[in-house]
Amino acid sequence: MDIVLRYSTGCPNWVEADRLIRDALTAVGATGARLTREVIETPEEAVAARFTGSPSIFINGVDPFAAAGAEFGLACRVYQTPSGLRGSPTLDQLVRALER
Repeated sequence: MDIVLRYSTGCPNWVEADRLIRDALTAVGATGARLTREVIETPEEAVAARFTGSPSIFINGVDPFAAAGAEFGLACRVYQTPSGLRGSPTLDQLVRALER
């Protein structure tokens, strides 16, 4: 399993997302998974990386939380969670995405 966490340094939510990804990987027993972190710094990099905001999480090349019609660019991203909008998905949401 290959997970990529893409983020911009101007948005602090990536730190929580990074921790939750590692916790989710432990929860599903994905000991062989590889987590890569990529900093997106320019609008051009955002388009090339299919970056819809910080943090963006890709599992085996797919963003499981992608919203239809979302535009690529530098911004803080929000995720719909059971308790409302947050700066990262919940641990449960990440576990389910990893199990798919």
